[in-house]
Order: sequence, then structure tokens, then C-alpha cells
Amino acid sequence: MSVHSLPHPTTAFSPFGSLPHGRGVRVAMSTRHGGVSAPPFDSLNMGDHVSDQAEAVATNRARWATAVAMNPVWMQQVHGVDVVRIAADDLTRSAPLCADAAWTDAQGVACAIMVADCLPVVLAHAERPLVAAAHAGWRGLLGQDGRGILEASLEALAQASGESARACAANLRVWLGPCIGPSAFEVGPEVQSAFVQAHAADAPCFQPASRPEHFMADVAGLARRRLARAGVPVVLGNDSSRAWCTHTQAQHYFSHRRDASVLGSTGRMVLAVSLD
Repeated sequence: MSVHSLPHPTTAFSPFGSLPHGRGVRVAMSTRHGGVSAPPFDSLNMGDHVSDQAEAVATNRARWATAVAMNPVWMQQVHGVDVVRIAADDLTRSAPLCADAAWTDAQGVACAIMVADCLPVVLAHAERPLVAAAHAGWRGLLGQDGRGILEASLEALAQASGESARACAANLRVWLGPCIGPSAFEVGPEVQSAFVQAHAADAPCFQPASRPEHFMADVAGLARRRLARAGVPVVLGNDSSRAWCTHTQAQHYFSHRRDASVLGSTGRMVLAVSLD
């Protein structure tokens, strides 16, 4: 599979190929097809917080997990920068973990995040069996004082690997999944200003919108720039083209910005990563 190919909803794939540590890294991402939910959650809604029927969501999650042969551990996401470790016994937790990124070094469990416009990010260590998944909307990307969800995830993996932050980043491989694209994501001047004040070099990720003093934001582009500054050498997947845009590709993806104001709500996709 090409690194720029969109993943099939029921097929796990290995975006990084063979890594030196000898353990496989498997990634799977759902689309909106193949489930039992009724409109506006049709049909493979994975979100249990969007007013869909609980029975439908449970069926969708079980069906998808079986199809991709993964055991996802679900999180309650809050657009923050907290990162948690996933262990094998987390599969039996009665309540979801509250965080926006998770990492694991355990086989048999998958770090799972839900999205419907935000950017899903997979991180894998090339030398050690460590993987992580992060949920990166603009708030999570921005964070505070230059530390967003990607920086927090890098810190967690560096601590787990016993390396310095820079050494760990140099050993990471990253894959970016579908998110709202730069042709669809309009933001106000306060968002553009916050990013550019933090890093002036990020200004090209904001192009003038048709509405005065507004901008079209490139979320995947912002992520790539932050990862590059941290020292990550390989970033695959979402290249900010329309094929990766959740808002534009309505036949494949849920989009909160596209659907919620018209339909009242919408579903969520899931991205999961695990160690073989």
C-alpha cells in the first residue's frame, strides 16, 4: 500500500513497513460505512457521546474490532494535552481513560482515538516496541506555551524509551490520518494569531479566507511543521490534499463541521494502533 493511500475501513495496515525492533506496527481507521447506526450517524458511528443509540455503537465497535483483529482501549477526549499509558488490563476498565493521546508497549491492546475533523496521529518508535495515538484538533495542536498534544506525546515516548526528547524524536516514525483540510477549515483571526505568535514560521499554514480577517487553516500542515521542529524525520500519510479531507470526502467520512449544524449531530471514526 502506498503511504498516500487511504486505508480500507476493515483492513489493518502497516504504514512503516519493517522496523529494526522486529515487532510489527498495525494501524486501522474506520470510515462511515459498515455499521448499523441510523441517520445522522449512518452507519459505522464509533462515538458513544453523540446521542446515537448505545446498542448501535456497541455493535459497531465490536464489528469493527473483529474485522481489524484489534482490541481497542477507548478514551474520553477533551481537546487537551494529557497522555496516558495503555496496559493490557485496561481492556477491562469500567470507565474510559480521560486523555487525548495514549501510548503502549504491550501486545494485545490498541490505542484508539475518535475523530470527525480533528487530526488522528500515529507515532511508532523504530528501535523500541512503543506506539502511540494522538487526537489533534487545533486546540490540542496549539496547547500552551508551545507544548501541545504532539509535544506531550513525544515527551511521554521519550520517558518510556529512556532517551532524551531529541534522541527519541529522531527514532520516531509518524503517520497522519484524514482530517478537515485547508480548503474547508475556516478559523478566526484569534486562532491564526495564536499559532503565528508561537511560531512565526507557521504563517503559511493560514491562507486568507473569503470572509474578511478570517483564514483557511491547514491542520495537517501545522502538525508536520511541529513534528519537524521536534526532530521527527519521517512523517507519512495526510499531505493536506483533498483526498484526505473529512469535510470534502462526505462519502467516506463523518465531519462535525459539515454535518452537525445541518443534521444536529454526526458520528465519529476511530483510529487504532497496536504492536504485533
